[in-house]
Amino acid sequence: MAASSPAGNAKRASFMHRLLILAGSGWLACLLGGLAPQTRAAAPARRPVNGRALFATSQHCMACHNGLTTAGGEDVSIGVAWRATMMANSSRDPYWQASVRRETVDHPGAAAAIEHECSNCHMPMSHTAAHASGRPAKVFAHLPVTGPQDEESRLAHDGVSCTLCHQITPQALGTPASFTGGYVIDTSIPVEQRPVYGPFAVDKGLQRVMHSATGFQQAEGAHLRQSEMCATCHTLYTTARGPNGEAVGRFPEQVPFQEWQHSRYAPEQSCQSCHMPAIAPPTPIASVLGRPREGARRHTFLGGNFFVLRMLNRFRAELGVEAPSGELDEAARVTLAHLRESTARVTIGRAAVEDGRLVVDVSVENLAGHKLPTAYPSRRAWIRLTVHDERGRLVFASGALAPGGAIAGNANDNDPSAFEPHYRQITRPDQVQIYESILADTAGAVTTGLLKATRYAKDNRVLPHGFDKATAGPDIAVHGQARDDADFTAGSDRVQYVVDLTGAQGALTVETELLYQPIGFRWADNLRAYRAAETSRFVSYYDSMSAATAAPLARATITVPR
Repeated sequence: MAASSPAGNAKRASFMHRLLILAGSGWLACLLGGLAPQTRAAAPARRPVNGRALFATSQHCMACHNGLTTAGGEDVSIGVAWRATMMANSSRDPYWQASVRRETVDHPGAAAAIEHECSNCHMPMSHTAAHASGRPAKVFAHLPVTGPQDEESRLAHDGVSCTLCHQITPQALGTPASFTGGYVIDTSIPVEQRPVYGPFAVDKGLQRVMHSATGFQQAEGAHLRQSEMCATCHTLYTTARGPNGEAVGRFPEQVPFQEWQHSRYAPEQSCQSCHMPAIAPPTPIASVLGRPREGARRHTFLGGNFFVLRMLNRFRAELGVEAPSGELDEAARVTLAHLRESTARVTIGRAAVEDGRLVVDVSVENLAGHKLPTAYPSRRAWIRLTVHDERGRLVFASGALAPGGAIAGNANDNDPSAFEPHYRQITRPDQVQIYESILADTAGAVTTGLLKATRYAKDNRVLPHGFDKATAGPDIAVHGQARDDADFTAGSDRVQYVVDLTGAQGALTVETELLYQPIGFRWADNLRAYRAAETSRFVSYYDSMSAATAAPLARATITVPR
């Protein structure tokens, strides 16, 4: 007999612990004794009055979908990865809570409709349960997360959870009906017959195990691998509201799916291929009787919001965060690594001294499958460029980040009614190339109110490769001066800097980087005027972390002799 080891003993103890947990579900006798598993009688089809008939919270799934490691020993547990993501914390997100409150204050006559719509993708299980029983869904009745603990509130707190995504059917995916949270979950199916979809062929034996343990029926669903699945919540059209809450327009607030469709990536790569990286080598996806699966994907849901991940960690007690601090640290680290490695490239082309001026061409390449940045319009990226002479004296600077989160020289950070244009050439320090979307209301005034916006005053976010701006539809069109800039094209933008060298001595060092903020200064600062608990709390959080709002995506340096 082989000698035992502490590691082996721990693994066996963990396995037996899971068996004991699942024994109470009635399948252990089947597994060990060859008997048919005991099942509860199927409930009759009805309109459920609470979420227990529709969903299970994530801890029910973690018993079997944690404790997963690759052959090399890397922990790839599904539950561990998920619970530190923005998906798991969608209802806890303090910026989302503040933004919803702002919209209900701006449009009190439509407050109930706003809560119903905004809960659709941030509190989707409680939303679906309320909708299935004929009630409008709520947001603030379930907050704070540390407060109400009724059944529906627990579903709300669990965010974009396992049995939400894995119950979405393929019905209408990719069509306009599926956008803005138009995913379809068949709420008419009785409890004991409810399918949960996975990307792999179903093992009949394990299907019985899962059904006995959870009440759900395993089913294969190829649609879980498709971008159309993600588009249900990551394509968002908002209803613009007038002063009395009346609908005055429809606005394409977030359309990364359509941007991807208009790029070269649509036939080649899905959303999941970048945001849920594949696990290699083949690895089990269940810790009880799981066998290695080719093509299993990490549930890290890589995005760009390192800032709110850190905010969730820092204020975890107030926000009711369940993921351990170390897991959130790791989620923020992986997010930043993804941004640095897979998002953009910056290069310095021509750099020459002509007639006492330095002329530098800077190019930004988008490596993503959608615009850069994309989705929620608070996000922005910009070029910071500095020139120093051989003595180290600063000759020129554009795009410096102030400690409070504002960009030096940015018109919009200085004045909420103004904004920086798209530049082909920059000659002054108060000019900054910012890749962003600027929203405007029915009167043409700049706004950060999502439900006031009816059009884009500016959209020069860097296009993905293969994106033809001449044929792009109105929902993904380029707006402003970038539309007519021949150097703003599929996959990249080029901007020229012309620097006066009066007083500069010797060789010149040019440094440039592309910086990125998930929440731009103006979007946070405009919440100061609102005296609600959620807005005041978020502004205080932002102020305490404002020196760390941005991260570099790419850098380049060159020395220019004289």
